[in-house]
Amino acid sequence: MKLIIAMIQPHKLPDVKKALYDAEVCKMTVSNALGCGQQKGYTETYRGVIHEVNLLKKVRLEIAVNEDFVKSTIDAIIKGAKTGKIGDGKIFVLDLPECIRIRTGERDGKAIG
Repeated sequence: MKLIIAMIQPHKLPDVKKALYDAEVCKMTVSNALGCGQQKGYTETYRGVIHEVNLLKKVRLEIAVNEDFVKSTIDAIIKGAKTGKIGDGKIFVLDLPECIRIRTGERDGKAIG
């Protein structure tokens, strides 16, 4: 089992969700995040005052998958999120030692579904 964490551009979320659904990956957690990487932010002027914005809006996806879905999940995220420009995001793949479904008590692969 693996936990796949992806940080993507907010406007690419619908494309990533569609690509994941096409790859038969339907279970995910989505949350808003702030961060910066190579983009380093930008400056904007409001009423004559320069503001430096160095934490940019991102969307964080967390998807727990069984081993046979790892490659298709990663490929779907890349397909939906890639623009070819700086700031497309990152994908992290972590080992998931245990998973438990609260409702039924199922464990590991059966709990993920």
